[in-house]
Amino acid sequence: MTKSICIIPARGGSKRIPRKNMKLFRKKPIILWSINAAKLSKSFDEIMVSTDDKNIAEYARNNGVNVPFMRSKLNSDDKSTTSDVIFEVLKNYNNKGKKFDLACCLYPTAPLITSKSINNGKLELTRSKFNVIMPVTKLNPSIWRSFNRKKNGLIELNFPKNISTRSQDLPITYLDAGQWYWFWVKPFLKSKSLIGNKTGSIVLSNDVAQDIDTEEDWKEAERKHKILFK
Repeated sequence: MTKSICIIPARGGSKRIPRKNMKLFRKKPIILWSINAAKLSKSFDEIMVSTDDKNIAEYARNNGVNVPFMRSKLNSDDKSTTSDVIFEVLKNYNNKGKKFDLACCLYPTAPLITSKSINNGKLELTRSKFNVIMPVTKLNPSIWRSFNRKKNGLIELNFPKNISTRSQDLPITYLDAGQWYWFWVKPFLKSKSLIGNKTGSIVLSNDVAQDIDTEEDWKEAERKHKILFK
């Protein structure tokens, strides 16, 4: 029987949106939406939060998830990658004698995550030959017709050869939906990478995904959330 862990990485600091992981999103700290989605999915043997912040740790424990250790200072600044944090968590569990076959990194600022999406990701991973499954969304308009803008306002095509190509004839491009990554633990511990030649995907509608980096993004996410979670 395979064992699965959910890792929610939620450090205390955030430059663009202060205290982002605990900021109220539709009257609840935004991290709670991810915690609840993980619980509702019933996909995990353990749900944990990786944090360097005592308030976040206390809030997570009060809402029924584990914080068995605090995140190291090494992985608590804005230069630390998601892979760095996951690697540290899994190594700490291994040192405690707890091992998992599958893991899911679930972002704390992705309130549009649904339990169904989590379960679909797990199913796709277990029936595929991929090491990692992640959700993506279509990028509209296509990056192949994008511009580079100079400081003086001058614009240049990033891909000049596409100047006369019809948009419908250009390849479809995709973005990371910024919600979760399901992966097999053993290959990850060897590669310490989520994006590689064995990373698969499922496509989400843009209506159920929203990267949140600015206050405008936050408002758009709340608009979508009100529709998705009536």
